[in-house]
Amino acid sequence: MGSPTGTLRPDRGYQCGMSIRWDALLTRHMAEELQELLVGTHLRAFRLDGTERDLVLLFRERTVIWRLHPSRGQILLRRPVDPGPSDLRYPARVREVSVPPDERWIRIELLAKRGHPPYDLTVELLGNQWNAVIAEAPSGITRHVLWSRDTGRGHRVGERYHPPDPRPRAGVPGEGAEVLDVERWREILAPLAPEHRRAALVRGVAWASPLNASYLLAEDVEGSDEERLSVGYQRWCTLADGAPGRGPVVLEWSGGPQPYPLALPSVPYERVSTLFEAFEVAGRDDGSGNEPDRVTLLDPELLRRLTDTAERARRKVEVLERELAELDDAERVRAVGDLVLARYGDIPPGEDKAVLTGFDGAEVGVELDPARAPHENADRYYREAARIERARARLPDMIERQRRAVQELDRLVERAQDGEASPEEIQAALPDRGARQAANRYDGPLKPYRTFRSTGGLEIRVGRGARHNDELTFKHSAPHDVWLHARHAAGAHVILRWQGPGNPPARDLAEAATLAALHSKARTSGSVPVDWTLRKYVRKPRKAPRGAVVPDRVSTLFVRPDPTLERALASE
Repeated sequence: MGSPTGTLRPDRGYQCGMSIRWDALLTRHMAEELQELLVGTHLRAFRLDGTERDLVLLFRERTVIWRLHPSRGQILLRRPVDPGPSDLRYPARVREVSVPPDERWIRIELLAKRGHPPYDLTVELLGNQWNAVIAEAPSGITRHVLWSRDTGRGHRVGERYHPPDPRPRAGVPGEGAEVLDVERWREILAPLAPEHRRAALVRGVAWASPLNASYLLAEDVEGSDEERLSVGYQRWCTLADGAPGRGPVVLEWSGGPQPYPLALPSVPYERVSTLFEAFEVAGRDDGSGNEPDRVTLLDPELLRRLTDTAERARRKVEVLERELAELDDAERVRAVGDLVLARYGDIPPGEDKAVLTGFDGAEVGVELDPARAPHENADRYYREAARIERARARLPDMIERQRRAVQELDRLVERAQDGEASPEEIQAALPDRGARQAANRYDGPLKPYRTFRSTGGLEIRVGRGARHNDELTFKHSAPHDVWLHARHAAGAHVILRWQGPGNPPARDLAEAATLAALHSKARTSGSVPVDWTLRKYVRKPRKAPRGAVVPDRVSTLFVRPDPTLERALASE
């Protein structure tokens, strides 16, 4: 089991979260499997989780999960799931999956339906800066990005995307490229000492990488230096022709399990049928049976609602505990009522305070309601004492029940994060949205928006949903207020109240834009474009559906959806 021709040793379990290396060879063969699997299939939606660095493609036939965090780097296949409320719906068909020779990025061409523009999805696998960019074709304008970077290549929404520059290495096919024949192979490597050949090979020869350098240098071959150079070149020709050998494996690499298109000498491996299976094997843990990737099948919005529910339950425990700790002594309060009745003749009318002689001869300060008679003030103290007794009787049981609810929610959150809880189970644990929506329905005193206050003191109004967006925009705003909405994503209309000359302060505008991003389906993206204009430039076309408007003179801000900002600005 431990030899280079066998499988992985059973006494060495795989660790989840091990970093996987992508080189040009692995990228090419992964693209070939994707081409065979995806061409002609129908994409329903995609999910960009900038926090976890997960790209999830929701196809009608299956779900493709591409984990692009530097500690993972997996690509996995799972059962089809329905898009969630935070997923970006984009019905399209896969036209082609391609990768340029000797490159580490894969492009998936998407043909949209119903008049939408075609898009190109590019997954970059360079170093530890893995990323995914969705750009319009053929303009190349970036519309979505997994995580934003200031690279100048279009890793921000609205910029023009450019793929990574090609590497000028010998042996790349194409016009103008340097041909790598056996003479050039010897010219690159033969003059160098054996210990320096690896760096020269990786730097100057196509398809070479730290993973396969030992194999291409034929370091496992017994013989002369000339013989090793000859064997290495023949191996390189085999790789360059796209025929890696007997098929994919999982290498027992020093840094952890490594999917690869071919077995390498002196490296233990496990033979698998596809690279997808190789990534599956490399990602499994050491026998617990868990599937650590299943959490990515959950809609992030559902997981966020669950964690928010657990946090609200935890805060409720704190409120109840504080209420119990702050309760006065019922007997002391009742004794004050007795004293007011006993000394009512000593209480001047219309006073809010009085100092009375207690039953033990000591002076006692008493709070009074000047509008009430002494016996009514005494009755107020008796009622307060009774309330305290009732609270002391019921609060401990309420606190204990709420603590148990918090424990159950915390366990469910942990199971959801481990991929062990189903969406149905999570949904059942959440508060009834129907009741909440009924409470939020605008039928009089309830406003069709939530109110926030910027750090500069400006009022920000966020619509309560599609049915209230029109109400907010056209009945609860002024012509010179600023109107905002996340671009290319369903979400709330946002109004920044502004009557001053010129534009509002940049910080206040950015905060309003962040709220617009948070209250849209793009809330889980790393960067969200938010359009804004004066409300007087927003119009409602005739027979347009609810919430649909046409803004003119639009400017765009790019913001990061930060949930902590929403809590900081909340004024309701």
